[in-house]
Amino acid sequence: QVQLMQSGGGSVQAGGSLRLSCAGSRDRISRYCMGWLRQDPGKEREAVAVIDSDGTTTYADSVKGRFTISLDSAKNTLYLDMNSLKPEDTAMYVCAADLGTLCTVEAAIFGYYGQGTQVTVSS
Repeated sequence: QVQLMQSGGGSVQAGGSLRLSCAGSRDRISRYCMGWLRQDPGKEREAVAVIDSDGTTTYADSVKGRFTISLDSAKNTLYLDMNSLKPEDTAMYVCAADLGTLCTVEAAIFGYYGQGTQVTVSS
């Protein structure tokens, strides 16, 4: 079973950028549907970006054009580059993985999760 360890995140002013990382262990994450989810208290959990094992990516409309998901197979690490951050991007961000799920932001269901990291964007 894959294990996921996150790093990155923190606080930034609106318009700034952050990078989140998610290192995999015990298995190659390039085999999996990988994704980044976010959740703010009082809101539903939202998948913001996913990348399939063939490299296909999909994004939530709320982040399209601002966020980029990528995977470095040599480092077995998933990234989320977040640019032009807005206060409404403030949330706990979690990386996730699954095998066999339909790998889109609308449909993916994940079975493995990182520990989460807080992103706070101030206006």
